[in-house]
Amino acid sequence: MSDPLPQSEIARIVDSVIRGRRSVRAFLPTPVPKETIQEILDVAARAPSGTNTQPWKVTVVTGGKKEALSRELIETALDPARDAEHTQEYSYYPAKWTHPYIDRRRKVGYDLYGLLGIAKGDKDRMNRQFARNYAFFDAPVGLFFTMDRILGQGSWLDYGMFLQNVMISARARGLETCPQAAFTKYHRIVSRHLEIPEEEMLVSGMALGYEDASKVENSLRTEREPAGRFTRFLDQRGPGMQG
Repeated sequence: MSDPLPQSEIARIVDSVIRGRRSVRAFLPTPVPKETIQEILDVAARAPSGTNTQPWKVTVVTGGKKEALSRELIETALDPARDAEHTQEYSYYPAKWTHPYIDRRRKVGYDLYGLLGIAKGDKDRMNRQFARNYAFFDAPVGLFFTMDRILGQGSWLDYGMFLQNVMISARARGLETCPQAAFTKYHRIVSRHLEIPEEEMLVSGMALGYEDASKVENSLRTEREPAGRFTRFLDQRGPGMQG
């Protein structure tokens, strides 16, 4: 049996995988083996959940099934009349945007469109770029995550940890992802194509595959606030306590 890795090396590897995670928006057509997808989901299922409820359910779509879904979604998204027939499955974003959240949202949009050469106000190109969500940014695998509607707010927290595990486990295997709330507006179309029962809610979609490093949009790196700006340390020392 080989010696276990030093703790410092484990920390370096795990930190590298987490820090390198990002939303990839252009993929190669290279297939992903079913066994690899199953491994990723098995690892992700180690996410914590309240009283071990494990609220996640996953549908994996590839090939012709994925292409048929993409065609209808893109046609709907780019047709104002058809698009108007659809509403969000749930409220993902705030009803009113305030600082600093609106600033961060605008910056990532400006940065992405700037890389792609899409001018401010060019609604047609913006809409077409956004519609690439529904082609999974050309990824060979689409993942759809659902949960039973009877579950409560705590299960949403659990689900977020599961989704993060999926993305980290994928990166550890040389794959990339793009989590996509964009699918939730068209949950009725997705549910029809994938035969998702009415009692299940669509939480998110996700593209999975190998990054196309030649595409300029994949050079985007979003900023993160350092921990010192969003963290408070409270330390109440009593008599005799050493600092």
